[in-house]
Amino acid sequence: MIPAPLLINALLVGAGLFCLGLVGILTRRNLIVMFLCAELMLQGVSVTLVAWSRYHGDWGGQVLTVFVLTVAACEAAVALVFVLQAFARTGRLDAAAWQSLREETLPRVIDRELPEGDAAGPTWPTLTPAGVRPPEDASHTLEREHV
Repeated sequence: MIPAPLLINALLVGAGLFCLGLVGILTRRNLIVMFLCAELMLQGVSVTLVAWSRYHGDWGGQVLTVFVLTVAACEAAVALVFVLQAFARTGRLDAAAWQSLREETLPRVIDRELPEGDAAGPTWPTLTPAGVRPPEDASHTLEREHV
């Protein structure tokens, strides 16, 4: 059994992590950041469960934390697939990009209109062709002649 001040400190840390994750989910539109904030919320719950488990002297909260971490790992794997699929189809990681991932037979539901700038397709970097020599400076040719 741990003293009450340590319990209060652990509960404050858990509540802080949960609140930071909640604020991040409510304010950000980037899918990766939103899923990271969901993970932060789960970690806050885990800290709270472990603190209460230690305070009461049993293993229940710590065992439940193992299950919470397992669910968090599975959620991260599934979220990665969703994020990659949304990026492959739309070229952006905006949360509004989920609209294009619906079934073709269902009508489009629009919570709010997309900004005009998001209508353009993705631009990918290009490499220079292989085997093309860069132009030589005149100073290099003069040095070679004197050598």
